[in-house]
Amino acid sequence: MNKHIVIVGGGYVGMYTALRLQRKLGKELRNRSVRITVIDPNSYMTYQPFLPEAAAGNLSPRHVVAPLRRVLPKATILNGMVTKVDHANKKVTFVPGEGEPREIPYDLLVMAAGSISRTLPIPGLTDIGIGFKTVGEAIALRNRVLHQLDVAESTDDVEVRRRALTFVVVGAGFAGVEALAELEDMAKDSTRYYRNIKPSDVRWVLVEATNRVLPEVGPEMGKWTLEQLRERGIEVKLDTRLESATGGHVVLSDGTEFDAETLVWTAGVKPSPVVTEGDLPLDERGRIKTTTQLTVAGTKDAFAAGDLAGVPDVTNPGQYCAPNAQHAVRQAKVLGDNIVRTLHGQQLVEYRHKYVGSVAGLGLHQGVANVYGVKLRGLAAWFMHRTYHLSRVPTLNRKVRVVADWTLALFFKRETVSLGEMEHPRDEFRAAVASNRR
Repeated sequence: MNKHIVIVGGGYVGMYTALRLQRKLGKELRNRSVRITVIDPNSYMTYQPFLPEAAAGNLSPRHVVAPLRRVLPKATILNGMVTKVDHANKKVTFVPGEGEPREIPYDLLVMAAGSISRTLPIPGLTDIGIGFKTVGEAIALRNRVLHQLDVAESTDDVEVRRRALTFVVVGAGFAGVEALAELEDMAKDSTRYYRNIKPSDVRWVLVEATNRVLPEVGPEMGKWTLEQLRERGIEVKLDTRLESATGGHVVLSDGTEFDAETLVWTAGVKPSPVVTEGDLPLDERGRIKTTTQLTVAGTKDAFAAGDLAGVPDVTNPGQYCAPNAQHAVRQAKVLGDNIVRTLHGQQLVEYRHKYVGSVAGLGLHQGVANVYGVKLRGLAAWFMHRTYHLSRVPTLNRKVRVVADWTLALFFKRETVSLGEMEHPRDEFRAAVASNRR
């Protein structure tokens, strides 16, 4: 046996599948009868549930990511993009960050490239819009919020000030509500250091096309969350769509118009574009068509799971598994075991997991949870949120670092400094060069 396993994607499914294979195929990996290659644009896996806390300054950005080469020492990590899958000939086209594309042959393929933000053709969306799926976006958003407070403090222009202090979040699912709650909490806390900005001066607007927030935690807890957000002075607009944001002028479907410098887009995701660049079958939603055993339907030696896969939910016939971390981590375990079974000629097993519920953080000491039918809110839910996600963070190293960040936050105030220049590190040097030419 001399098998090469290629895993496209180093996120939840990709990293945890490779980690499972490391543990199950120790002997085969040592004698080189099996090789594992993980392909991802980044050299790390991001634990996305902690992005809101990283954006708010409660966690260090480096502590919400797991370095792939350290976690997966028995696998080869290639950083770049897969632009085409030719499963008929068992090869993928790999484009590295620098250099020429090349074809990589394989024996077994795992499609785990995840998802990207699902955007709509809204005029001006890219003028002030920013997503919330990556560490880079989370830190850039934190810097932008704090920078806008600096702008408002330093101007006498009423319109500039109002525009700077207006923040819009589109999408009231987990990502939108948690990002909004953490950033609003951070901004409110930061205003104590400004002479001319009160918490009431900062305007937060949550825009949601449906009639509820946090549908994952159920109607009762969603209603309580809505009440909590509005009590905090956050404007929540339900059954409302973003019509345009050209030049920062926001127009909503309910007729509301105002100017803003910051708009966070969290209105859903769609499968990674790589799913359409190949010969793997897709379902009606554009996802890779997958069986309950996490194999690609009608295809041999190909597996898929996570956001880009349409995995039938055996506990709820006719439905598909939700694209979230809870399913992705558990799917990776079954997927890894099924690859081992394939290599050993054994019968594959189905992925079966009944959804246990959801937890969400709403800022410091505030949360909401609906787990196994038990509904919690406030401090108890916030504690459950942190405890649950701490247990899911990969590696002991990261768990200890996260706990250390939280412990320090108990005794010291959070940092409220904008480091926006990190996004343009060469500007200062270029300005110095330009001044020398005069």
